[in-house]
Amino acid sequence: MRTLSFLMQDSLVAVSSSNTGDIDKSLVVSRLNEIKEMENFKWVYSHKVHYLNIPISFDIETSSFMDGIAKKAIMYIWTCNVNGTTFIGRTWSQFVQLCDCIAEVFELIKYNKRAVMYIHNLEYEFQFMRKWFEWHDIFADDKRRPLYAVTTKGIEFRCSYRLSGYSLAKLADELRVYKTQKMVGDLDYSLIRHSNTPLTDKELKYCTQDTQVVVCYIQEEIDKNGDIAHIPYTKTGYVRRYCQQQCLATSGKVDDVSRLKAYKYRDVMQSLTLTHEQYKMCKAAFQGGFTHANINYVDQELSQVGSIDFTSSYPFTMIAQYFPMSSPREVEVHDMKELEFYLKSYCCLFQVQFINLRPTTTIENPISSSRCSYIEDYHLNNGRVIDAKILETTITELDFDIYRQFYKWDGIKIGKFYTFYRGYLPTSLVKCLVKFYKDKTELKGVIGKEDEYLQGKAMLNSAYGMAVTDIVRDDLEYHQELYADEWQVGSETPVSQLNRYNKNPSRFLYYPWGVWVTAHARHNLFKGIVAFGSDYVYSDTDSIKAINMDRHKDFIQNYNLHVRELLQKASEFHGIPMEDFEPMTIKGERKLIGVWDYEGTYDKFKTLGAKRYLVQKGNDIEFTVAGVNKKAIKEYMLETYGIDRVFKHFTRSLDIPAGRTGKLTHTYIDQLWTGQVVDYLGEQFTYYEKSSIHLEPAPFKISMLDAFWDYICGIQQREE
Repeated sequence: MRTLSFLMQDSLVAVSSSNTGDIDKSLVVSRLNEIKEMENFKWVYSHKVHYLNIPISFDIETSSFMDGIAKKAIMYIWTCNVNGTTFIGRTWSQFVQLCDCIAEVFELIKYNKRAVMYIHNLEYEFQFMRKWFEWHDIFADDKRRPLYAVTTKGIEFRCSYRLSGYSLAKLADELRVYKTQKMVGDLDYSLIRHSNTPLTDKELKYCTQDTQVVVCYIQEEIDKNGDIAHIPYTKTGYVRRYCQQQCLATSGKVDDVSRLKAYKYRDVMQSLTLTHEQYKMCKAAFQGGFTHANINYVDQELSQVGSIDFTSSYPFTMIAQYFPMSSPREVEVHDMKELEFYLKSYCCLFQVQFINLRPTTTIENPISSSRCSYIEDYHLNNGRVIDAKILETTITELDFDIYRQFYKWDGIKIGKFYTFYRGYLPTSLVKCLVKFYKDKTELKGVIGKEDEYLQGKAMLNSAYGMAVTDIVRDDLEYHQELYADEWQVGSETPVSQLNRYNKNPSRFLYYPWGVWVTAHARHNLFKGIVAFGSDYVYSDTDSIKAINMDRHKDFIQNYNLHVRELLQKASEFHGIPMEDFEPMTIKGERKLIGVWDYEGTYDKFKTLGAKRYLVQKGNDIEFTVAGVNKKAIKEYMLETYGIDRVFKHFTRSLDIPAGRTGKLTHTYIDQLWTGQVVDYLGEQFTYYEKSSIHLEPAPFKISMLDAFWDYICGIQQREE
């Protein structure tokens, strides 16, 4: 463990002697000049910009309250850690003045320089500060969700949460070199504070520690990447950069063999193109992981429920299963014989209409109503189609194979039908995935290899995400002068975006690959669901929970043998040693990618539907309820009912009060507000906020439509 020499406890600088007055410019400038003399201070040049190569972070604390019937929120303290020196202020005007001083001392405007300031959850702080600055450039991948924002004076705000994927507390735990901790529990957010509210030493420490955690993290990122300019904007950027370099030889020393492979890879990618219509059909066919519960066991307390999951499901499919390796070719399907031929021989993307669709089993209904372009006279099982007079959707050959195992129909009509040649993903890309899996498996728990392990794990988890990045998406522009809605869609058309995508010489991915990754994963999952039959209880993307697990040992064993056979074929094709697909853990155990792995057996299990279940092992219970913090619901249920009664009260009528869910409701306030607020000490203050976010504890209630509950009861009574 190392401590940064510049992270000293006495490096706290109050920018003003008055909570609400102007900053002491001479003091601030003096401390900034001291930073210029520090050993690690330097500039780096990249993409025509000089970047200040030191860690800087910014954070605010806010209070939300009601002004009559209106929701309001104010910032009452900010901290800005510049290379270990923490500047503290109480108003937005003071922070703007600090930024002006940073721009002046480091001559940002004069020489086209930038100081990168990281915020842990930029979208929150941006809502408060966006009207306090003039903006040079803002990039957002969704409304109110900027990835970066650059002021006209050279301050570039970035999001450290998007880069790490961790909460601040978790981020502190994951620090490897520069260790520090986030303080927990020392700031009561229920107390109303304003810019004149005095803060205790503990409260002040809480505020300053957050920016220190981020500064330590960014310094580790600077060390890892060589400089701040080469830190990607998101964690997916790391895997994208590595894979791009390996596939296209974009940086570093490149030998003739690598250069030739890169030329061939580019040639392949230039042959993999999509029209706008084809892309829209790929989007329509894309589905995420399948998560659902067997209707026969919903709201039932079960005992001895076993759990199995795939070892790295998505990476396995990318390594060992087939993918579209051509541009789509439109064909006409005249009869079932032709349909079966195409389904067996090609990757198929097609529109289909089912007539008088009905189920053949009650254990599962795989068709999601949200993926249907048209549906008539139908019934649903918690969003999944039970039956329909007419149903139209866009699917792959893998989806069709799943559907015919769970439904029958009177007839089908085929619309647009595209075929792709099947093949393995390019070897260069597959080798990247194998490396990530090896690093994650072999380096876990190895002393001295913590960084490599975390990097391998993060890259493996992010590899699939980069494959399904949208080609066509709204180009959001932020227009400061607009009052009603500053976020506007840009002018670039879908066709122009696709043309740029098709011609991009740096492209190393093909959007249909992402569509087939999840299609293969669902197809693999449903093999298990079918095999378990009436013993199947619940599934989530890459896992199955079931009763009578011992009955299905042969299926699991045979499936895993099939996985080994697929990997053996992939090994021969790619020239990758088989042992690379089965790396050894620190305990000396071989861990084959893609196989079913036994997780254990729960003493008790109860599900209320997708992402809603409760498990017990011994005296330990765990809740999984989408929309509720796991720790919060566990504490509430145990305090309210005790461990002996939690299963009884985990029902469709469960109602968790506000303040016990661990979740907050966000209300955006886009207009300027000024008024009076009284803090928890009784002191009145005139507040002034140009825009803000009001936060309030959110309650949670299990929602279950009456029609769905009636269906549950009807099915379960029938099965009895």
